[in-house]
Amino acid sequence: MNSLFEYLLRIGDDSLILGQRLSELCGHGPILEEDIATTNISLDLIGQATNLLTYAAEVENLGRDADNLAFMRIDREYKNVVLVEQPNGDFGDTMMRQFLFDAFRKLFFERLQQSKDFQLAAIAEKSLKETRYHLKHSSEWVIRLGDGTEESHSRVQHSLNTLWRYRAELFFMDEVDNELINKGIAVDLKTFRNEYDSFVSTILNEATLNPPAQNWEFGSGRKGKHSEHLGHLLAEMQYMQRTYPNMEW
Repeated sequence: MNSLFEYLLRIGDDSLILGQRLSELCGHGPILEEDIATTNISLDLIGQATNLLTYAAEVENLGRDADNLAFMRIDREYKNVVLVEQPNGDFGDTMMRQFLFDAFRKLFFERLQQSKDFQLAAIAEKSLKETRYHLKHSSEWVIRLGDGTEESHSRVQHSLNTLWRYRAELFFMDEVDNELINKGIAVDLKTFRNEYDSFVSTILNEATLNPPAQNWEFGSGRKGKHSEHLGHLLAEMQYMQRTYPNMEW
């Protein structure tokens, strides 16, 4: 296994799949300003995915490019966390999913900037500027919905109850991570788990939301095992490339 290629796929697929999810909301935002904001976040994530998958293709060196990696793999070859493939649902579901992911990504990119792989560090530096905005946006909406009306509170609490089980996979680590950590390339995710939990708790408290009592966790996306939602997402995302192979805009 090429550990760097695998690592790049994991990071890139997180951005790709969440970017695709958010793109589904283009033209469907609750207000015009939010429609534009969500679409721009989607574009940021797809841009991150392009940079990461382009680098992954270079590392693999088998003649594939970012488009091949994005559109021509089967579901078990995607290494994104299960959280990002969950359906958009209502606005509370979308913002809670985004918040749990953004809180992780900000801390992750802050540390990935120090990678000894200079190309990966440069991608992290650029992505961090975008991710700080993403987190500000999603955390403010979680607070606004949670500490809003009785209905908005109830809905976003339900979103939290549903999505909470997926957050732990963000901190999944295996031999791929360990090898690259030893080389000074990857981030040791254990070093900021407490900071993540503390930040998430602070925002949820301000939003008057309570994490569910159940502690069972779900997530095996890093190993290519996904929920049923990914297959439906890929069917739409990959349609044009698979119908008209090698097409270019």
